[in-house]
Amino acid sequence: MGKASGNGKAIPRILIVGGGYVGMYTAHRILKKLGKDEALVTVVDPRSYMTYQPFLPEAAAGSLSPRHVVVPLRSVLKRAEVLTARVTDIDQNRKVATIEPIAGEPYELEFDQLVIAVGSIARTLPIPGLAENGIGFKQIEEAIALRNHVLGQMDIAATTKDEKIRRRALTFVFIGGGFAGIEAIAELEDMARDACKIYPNIRPEDMRWVMVEGSGRILPEVRPALGEYTVHELEKRGIQVKLNTFLESCVNRRVQLSDGTKMVASTIVWTAGVKPNPVVQRFGVPLGERGHVKAGATLQVEGFADVWSAGDGAQVPDLANPGKWCSPSAQHAVRQAKQLADNVVAAVRGFEPREYKHKHVGSVASLGLHKGVADVYNIRLRGWPAWFMHRTYHMSRVPTFNRKIRVIADWTLALFFRREAVGLGSIERPRDEFAEAAGEQRKAA
Repeated sequence: MGKASGNGKAIPRILIVGGGYVGMYTAHRILKKLGKDEALVTVVDPRSYMTYQPFLPEAAAGSLSPRHVVVPLRSVLKRAEVLTARVTDIDQNRKVATIEPIAGEPYELEFDQLVIAVGSIARTLPIPGLAENGIGFKQIEEAIALRNHVLGQMDIAATTKDEKIRRRALTFVFIGGGFAGIEAIAELEDMARDACKIYPNIRPEDMRWVMVEGSGRILPEVRPALGEYTVHELEKRGIQVKLNTFLESCVNRRVQLSDGTKMVASTIVWTAGVKPNPVVQRFGVPLGERGHVKAGATLQVEGFADVWSAGDGAQVPDLANPGKWCSPSAQHAVRQAKQLADNVVAAVRGFEPREYKHKHVGSVASLGLHKGVADVYNIRLRGWPAWFMHRTYHMSRVPTFNRKIRVIADWTLALFFRREAVGLGSIERPRDEFAEAAGEQRKAA
């Protein structure tokens, strides 16, 4: 169904839907293993880059350049056909996908092997005011916007004479105490605390940082003792941690919590988990109770020999823990992508696929500059050693040698220079000043 090779034989097309962790790593490995006349690899994603999500908190805090947290798909997948578009529908009987490009009419694309790697999206709830006032934290755009927003609120607080406006500007609420939420609030509080040095009339104690978690503990991926240590460390920095508490409303930025707490906050960040991308409902494949694509241990979708899935959006049995599913983590995603690529190559060449099995080695989390927690190979670390392990592990996992060097360069420069506390909120509205000038000129005419 792909294009014809030099000898006139049709080259099979491997269609990879999604250019995130699983999509990019799978495509990269397939391209390394298959010759150019063995298969045509097509990657479809609405973004032209892959985001290394574990580094989003550091990008938001200014410890890493945002450009170094993303990997351009076309640069890494030179032999692949990369389409900046969406797959809106798949006809499994005809083996055809409907492609919706960023401009122009939709069209159909045939495939021989299909990899579903659309990942997950933020899991939100119908809370009044959340859609209008909440900020997500899953993509690089959101990390940059959040950094600009926090520093912009500090600008407002440093300038206004209205105490109510100042208090609202310096109140920051984060919902969700998993890795994303804890790392985000820890890194951004650390950045804002450092930024206070250039704001003479803002002290760290003037700011109010609140972490809201619905369960009885934070960081469920690590042992309870490390979660308790993290709460203690955050509270030492003045961050309020509210467990067994839910967000009930945030209409007009008036935050109301289930424990009766009320506050007005200009910053409301939602990090309360993820759910499978709902687009898979139109892909003609079996789904689990929570909307994940049902896949077997070989990463083949149930009922199909030539459809594959892995990562956050897939329900894959964890052979290392019988009866359980693989957790939605970067650790599993990267390793699943490797096995998935090998299995697709085997299928193209007429061999049997192998099962995926990996024992989770543990987790690491950053709590700001030189602070962290780690639970790896039954070894628990805190403080600087855990922070160093966090950076070392994720630096090793960042794809491409180019990106690794750029990340190391950012960290090295940070040893000698303070991070820039500059908010560029206006960058999200680049035409405002020009439009105003043009409007004034039109009035004058």
